[in-house]
Amino acid sequence: MIDERRLKILTEGAKYDVSCSSSGSKRKNTGGMGNGYVSGCCHSFTPDGRCISLLKILLSNDCIYNCKYCPNRSDADVPRAVATPEEIAALTIDFYKRNYIEGLFLSSAVVKSPDHTMEQLVRTVKLLRTEYRFHGYIHLKGIPRADEALTREAAKYADRMSYNIELPSERSLKLLAPQKSKESLLLPMKHLAEEKRVFREEKRKGLFLPAGQTTQMIVGASPEKDGQIVRLTQSLYRNMQLRRVYFSSYVPVVHDSLLPDLPAGQLREHRLYQADWLLRFYGFTAEELVPQDEDLPLDLDPKCAWALRNLQLFPVEINRAPLEMLLRVPGIGGRSAQKILEARKYTALTFEHLQKMRVVLKRAKHFITAGGKFFGAKNESAVRGLLTAGERSENAAQLSLFSTPEAAYEALTGEL
Repeated sequence: MIDERRLKILTEGAKYDVSCSSSGSKRKNTGGMGNGYVSGCCHSFTPDGRCISLLKILLSNDCIYNCKYCPNRSDADVPRAVATPEEIAALTIDFYKRNYIEGLFLSSAVVKSPDHTMEQLVRTVKLLRTEYRFHGYIHLKGIPRADEALTREAAKYADRMSYNIELPSERSLKLLAPQKSKESLLLPMKHLAEEKRVFREEKRKGLFLPAGQTTQMIVGASPEKDGQIVRLTQSLYRNMQLRRVYFSSYVPVVHDSLLPDLPAGQLREHRLYQADWLLRFYGFTAEELVPQDEDLPLDLDPKCAWALRNLQLFPVEINRAPLEMLLRVPGIGGRSAQKILEARKYTALTFEHLQKMRVVLKRAKHFITAGGKFFGAKNESAVRGLLTAGERSENAAQLSLFSTPEAAYEALTGEL
């Protein structure tokens, strides 16, 4: 069994990876232990308020790579530890039986070589699936430059895999992570996406990455603008069929002359997540949200900023606007838009109806009419002033379990 010292080092080393939430696995319990079906396991809250936990651990933090931003880089003066596949598998089962966890997030530094490290990771998940008959959720981090056959083998046993892009451009990778390249990170993603497509078309037996792929980008460690980051995110969704792209604000846990001394703002990360939501669920494109050489505005969310740049399209009549346009109104989320479409079949909607549907009227009223009535500000500067004032007021207080229902709902669903 793994000792307490190594356990502390390996779990501490894994905490900087944020791409570990999970959903959508179809791995059912067929007579063993655990269940990764439907809701899967994640490191956050589910829609009904439950917190689902994963064992988040490294196989080793003794890395041969020297990425400048990484606390486990080869020239860092930190305690090192290595665990065997048998130890990780036994620990996972032990924690599961004690009801500490419901799944595993397993990553590793590159030990000896990419192939050697990937072999150890594959051996771990195979032990869990075949010997322990563990059917719970497993998220496995892929190792760049490892043999393609090892990557395919891992995908037969993991629910989800991720290759972290880390930095948005080849230039920044060469500067801060010289052993990595854009090709070494994108190529395995492409292979897995293609293999999954073929697997599905041929209706093969078994599972192949049922929860798909994710990736992560560090925001603020390199000079790329949000416009470039959002375009890369859009390309990954379109070409690699990724389930999620995660963003992590740069924190100066290590010091290097090539890195900023100050942390990146959390608000910038938040704006990128809002833009990501608009790309995935609201029909926006990266080109609509932000120019390539600019950052997203910090004083307004991306949807409000887009609406202000396109005031000629507003106000829209709530009783006639199509779904595509309703989704572009600030304050109307996906669920609210569907409720509006359904309710207006039976009655002419008013602002009172919209309030009951949880439409955020303090934003939406500037961009809609209901039965011809308009209650918003009448010029761009007034609208902008009211929206930015609302943003400052919302950001001044930390969201808690006892916040207003509207604020809690937005934080939970990401609706804008």
